[in-house]
Amino acid sequence: MFAIIETGGKQYRVEEGLEFNVDLLKAEAGDNLSIDSVLLVDKDGETKIGEPFVQGAKVECEVLGHIRGKKIVVFHKRPKKDARKTQGHRQDYTQIKVKSITA
Repeated sequence: MFAIIETGGKQYRVEEGLEFNVDLLKAEAGDNLSIDSVLLVDKDGETKIGEPFVQGAKVECEVLGHIRGKKIVVFHKRPKKDARKTQGHRQDYTQIKVKSITA
């Protein structure tokens, strides 16, 4: 059984027991989280597709913690001028573990 959920403007394919990272959520480590924006549910080959969300479908998750991604370097240079700017960025993520999928 798997589902496709939407959180943070992105879509994720999830199964029970899967651990993955999503954009930062306002939740503490150890909290239980219920995601209602389920776009698709597949159970034993029977597929339910939402318009835009599947009615009554829910994905129960547990928040494992918060982490930061790899550092990326943002470099701006203006040609023919002596202007440059270097910046770094690290994205914040929330680690989630899927406990159950109900449809």
